[in-house]
Amino acid sequence: MFGKKMEKLKSFLGAESEFKGELTARGILRIDGQFTGKVQADQVILSETAAIKGDIFAKRIVISGMVEGTLQAPDCVEIMPKGKVKGEIITNKLLVVEGGVFNGQIDMNTNEPNVLEFESKNQEISLKR
Repeated sequence: MFGKKMEKLKSFLGAESEFKGELTARGILRIDGQFTGKVQADQVILSETAAIKGDIFAKRIVISGMVEGTLQAPDCVEIMPKGKVKGEIITNKLLVVEGGVFNGQIDMNTNEPNVLEFESKNQEISLKR
């Protein structure tokens, strides 16, 4: 973490807020409230109180709340322990932490195959990369 520049939160939608429509923000956007529509930002963070029905477009999306819709993030989509996603995810990298829920379709846009091969010899398991 030392020497690495941390990006600051730029925009915020509070827990008691409701928004319907299209929202575009630069930098990090944190949503704690209710949102219906389309969200676009560099990075989107949904807290445990967030409930989104619509589409999210960002380089990176972190979900601790509930989302129903399409998530498109070329860098990464992270579903945290209390996060719930229903819909489609388009990303190069998906992380679902234990407790996180994903129901839907995923499209992993990666050109690098990341296949793990397992071999069993004499009841020993080795991992090849």
